[in-house]
Amino acid sequence: MTDLTIRTATTADAESLHALISGHQREGHLLPRSLDEVRRHSGRFIVCDVDGEITACAELAPLSAEVAEVRSLVVAGHFRRVGLAARLVGELRQRAKAAGYETLCAFTHDARFFVRQNFSIVPHLSVPEKITTDCLSCPLFQKCGQYAMVLPLHEIPRYGTATPTVYRTAVA
Repeated sequence: MTDLTIRTATTADAESLHALISGHQREGHLLPRSLDEVRRHSGRFIVCDVDGEITACAELAPLSAEVAEVRSLVVAGHFRRVGLAARLVGELRQRAKAAGYETLCAFTHDARFFVRQNFSIVPHLSVPEKITTDCLSCPLFQKCGQYAMVLPLHEIPRYGTATPTVYRTAVA
C-alpha cells in the first residue's frame, strides 16, 4: 500500500527538493536553482511525499500582490503520468486563491499540460511581474523559448449572467 501525502515542504526537505529539481534541469526543462535558494524558499514549495520519499514538488512564487507563479514543477520519472502534477497545480491554485492572488502564471517549454489545467497562452509582456522579477537578469532573456501561461483565479461574470442586485425600500 502506497501512502501519498501532499504537504508544505520544510527546510529539512531542501536537499531532496534540490536533487529532484537538478535532475529535471538536466533534462532541459528547468533553469538552475541553487541549494541555498531552494532552502531559503522551501516553505513556498509543496511536495508529494510517498512513503517518506519526495516524488514531486512545485513552488508558489509571489511575483506581486496580484500575481503568483507555479515554479519548479517536477515529478520523479517513475511517478509520472499518474496525475501528481495536476494535483500539485490544483493545490497551488487553491493556495494562491486563498492568499488573495488574482492570477496564477507559469512559464514552460511545453504548454500542453498547463492548457489541460485551464491556463491560457499569452504574450510574455502580459506578465510584466515575471519579466522584471526574473527575465531581465536571465542569460536566456528573449531567447528562452518558453510559453507564458496565465490562469485567472477569480471568476468574472459574463454579461447577463450576474445575479441582479435587488434594492428594497420601505413604502409608507
